[in-house]
Amino acid sequence: MRARSIAALFAAGALLVAACGDDSDDAGGSETTAAAGGETTVAGGGGGDCVVGVSWNNYQEERWAKWDEPALKAAIEAGGGTYVSNDAKSSAETQASNLENLISQGAKVLIVLAQDGTAIKPAVSSAIEGGVPVIAYDRLIEDPKALYITFDNQGVGKLQAEEIFKLVPKGRYVIIKGNSADANADFLRAGYEEVIGAAVTAGDIEIVSETYTDNWDPAVAQSTMEQVLTAENNEIDAVLAENDGMAGGAIAALDAQGLAGKIPVSGQDAEQAALNRVALGTQSLTVWKDARELGTAAGEAAIALCANADASAVAGASPFTTPGGVEVASMFLTPMPITQDNLNAVLDAGWTDSATLCQGVTAGSVAACP
Repeated sequence: MRARSIAALFAAGALLVAACGDDSDDAGGSETTAAAGGETTVAGGGGGDCVVGVSWNNYQEERWAKWDEPALKAAIEAGGGTYVSNDAKSSAETQASNLENLISQGAKVLIVLAQDGTAIKPAVSSAIEGGVPVIAYDRLIEDPKALYITFDNQGVGKLQAEEIFKLVPKGRYVIIKGNSADANADFLRAGYEEVIGAAVTAGDIEIVSETYTDNWDPAVAQSTMEQVLTAENNEIDAVLAENDGMAGGAIAALDAQGLAGKIPVSGQDAEQAALNRVALGTQSLTVWKDARELGTAAGEAAIALCANADASAVAGASPFTTPGGVEVASMFLTPMPITQDNLNAVLDAGWTDSATLCQGVTAGSVAACP
């Protein structure tokens, strides 16, 4: 994948800021109504007719409510649009009906965080054929007319593996991948291969376990790690976990064996608990993908699509060929690895606070916790 400058993604932010709706400064109110598949939230914008429907795959995950949604809402409402959302609660079947529900509420553009990128394709194609453009948010949907907006996920995997490989250039690795129905799991794994592939071939690294994890579930990851530790008599040297939740599960299993902080573990998303684990030394790194930037990019793109449904015409978009050979318009933002050495970056950006980051950390043991 190609990482692109974040600045380039927002170059046209002002071009279509009023493409939908009027110039009213009244942000309006918000309400919650019952809908198929769970609650639907409606946030009033500037009174215009650019209704943007957002389908969350599982709104319970920390980052969506804390970071992505506020940025999405702000960008949509700044463009005069109205935000509408619902939650599939980890059900691919529910998510398909949720798209229909959003359209029935007047959505002119859909932003879809896919539970299953393959299962949702018919519903996405139907929406696009009906004149409702679709943004595949953070997770790939292989429809040639959809706009794919995400971080450079293969690059995320590469960053994770580079840090772990630096710490453990030779040894026995466990790889805990995400949901098999999510293309990101394989993109991340491809990033690992760029870094450790040659060492595996040479015999310097042995992959003793490599598994997908249903729903990226931390409890499943913990169970997997427990089973591996039992099978391998605790003889593990490194863990490549594809996100912070699963890293937390793996670390819980390691901790039960007195190994937390002794075996390097990767993660991504810069979750609050993960940042604290990095400060404590039980997690080697997390990869920070500032979801505020992703939400802003998607919200601005949605406003642009209200004016012109051609995804390839959105400013900052460029062609990307998917693993299935489908060419889609895409935007890739650049991630950042966070280790003990640069924890101040997330503090300075307001992503976390000192009390949360440094909880239980010995004062002065890391620069961010003096």
